[in-house]
Amino acid sequence: MNQDLSIVSLVMQASWVVQLVIAGLLLMSLASWAVIFGKLIGISRIRGQNESFEQEFWSGKNLADLYKTASNKVDSAPMERLFASGMREFLKLRDRQLDAGSQLDGARRAMRASLQRELDTMEGNIGFLASVGSVSPYVGLFGTVWGIMHAFVGLSNLQQVTLATVAPGIAEALVATAIGLFAAIPAVVAYNRFSRDIDRIAIQLESFMDEFSNILQRNVGNAVGTAPMR
Repeated sequence: MNQDLSIVSLVMQASWVVQLVIAGLLLMSLASWAVIFGKLIGISRIRGQNESFEQEFWSGKNLADLYKTASNKVDSAPMERLFASGMREFLKLRDRQLDAGSQLDGARRAMRASLQRELDTMEGNIGFLASVGSVSPYVGLFGTVWGIMHAFVGLSNLQQVTLATVAPGIAEALVATAIGLFAAIPAVVAYNRFSRDIDRIAIQLESFMDEFSNILQRNVGNAVGTAPMR
């Protein structure tokens, strides 16, 4: 029994359906790895930006200076955009001379909408990882079942069936399942990791939103530029 049972050889000897399944799974795996690396970099950058702005927010600067900086910055942190949206709405309602409750409610609604937009952006492509993780094993299993059927149809024409004649066909069919798992496992692990990271960032943003709302409530009658930070 000297058949070449390397993975490349098995793939090359497989039927065109199994080869098509394997090619699709490899493309899905490459795409999921691109999403994984992109999310790793993106979430790490968001964390750093949020921490930097949070330190600046509690450093003692007045709200007017922080708002001016946040409004002019192009690549701002999600927390900074949350602050800017709430502050913008608060100032707009204050200029209209609405009552304090309306000003605070408007600022909270603006920050809530901004929070949802930030979460939607951070969760982009996360669903793709979930799809790869759930679908890939079944696609690989389909390739395996088809390959085994194809192998047994070929064996039906043989007079004598031995392990040497059965093994290559079964092995090349099982490669599809192996590649399906290869595509699915990293996608599932990454999906769980990123979901947990995004939940933590969401909690951090919601906590900041509550703290900033309390600051606005304490200083609703004061000039914003001179309002204390705590």
